[in-house]
Amino acid sequence: MKTAVIGPGSMGLLFGGKLSRNTEVILIGSNAERVRAINNDHITIKRDGQAQTYSVRAFTGGTAEGPVDLIILFTKAYITRRALEQNAQLIGENTLILTLQNGAGHEEILQDFVPKDRILLGTTNQGSYRESANVIVHSGLGETTIGSLTGNETHCKAVQSLLSSSGFPCTISQNIRFTVWNKLMINASSSVLSGVLGVRQGFVASDPPSWEICKDLIREICRTAALEECIFDEEEQIERIRRHLENAPDGYTSLYADLKNGRKTEVDFISGHIVQTAEKHGLSVPVQKCIVRMVHAIENRKNQPA
Repeated sequence: MKTAVIGPGSMGLLFGGKLSRNTEVILIGSNAERVRAINNDHITIKRDGQAQTYSVRAFTGGTAEGPVDLIILFTKAYITRRALEQNAQLIGENTLILTLQNGAGHEEILQDFVPKDRILLGTTNQGSYRESANVIVHSGLGETTIGSLTGNETHCKAVQSLLSSSGFPCTISQNIRFTVWNKLMINASSSVLSGVLGVRQGFVASDPPSWEICKDLIREICRTAALEECIFDEEEQIERIRRHLENAPDGYTSLYADLKNGRKTEVDFISGHIVQTAEKHGLSVPVQKCIVRMVHAIENRKNQPA
């Protein structure tokens, strides 16, 4: 199964490197300097004081030959369409696309490139962070969950086998939309709020005003998810997220890092997805809407004098 990993950030390097032991892998990136570093010095993955090197070919967008059997997306959500348009030559008559990106709603874009039955949605609790252009630290060993929009078990099983044999424990969800909403529950509440406040995750649970805002966000997510036939108990989710924050109080989120470094965030595919879905059903989610506006305001202020 020839695989293209689009988006060679820390997670793209992690998956691309480890998958290369079991299948032909190419990496597709937009940063020419990082692509050169991967080609010249290979990928190094560090874990528990050990380091392994993986030789994987990397290409800038539009320069790799295709088609491939599987595309795994790790790009920022807001460049998905541009990345697939630029690399359209990778998509053949049987190519599968698996998104392990943050947020939700990616399938609406992917359906413009492949039929619905060749789209796989997924979430992963693997973790990594970058030390340099081609060196990462594998920091988390969580499970990856994938599922088909149409219930195509054949496609899911083929990808599950590849991931599992490469060191990524993988399960198939019969209701992948529920799995995605379950992850959104944290990303569109405590994670985005910690980014707006510029604080570690634990602060959200320990500070009473912050926690009240977080609970309002959770309730709005639950009510929106129910309209998509994904049912969550509000109080159970509030307790689950409180425990999550207390167990990892010093964690920083990717949205926090993006705002801190003056980068565009994926908020439109996280909290923005909640707002769009709620409005589609005629539901008002004012706290989510306010959070989206605040994130965009913080993004816009980077060019303003202090």
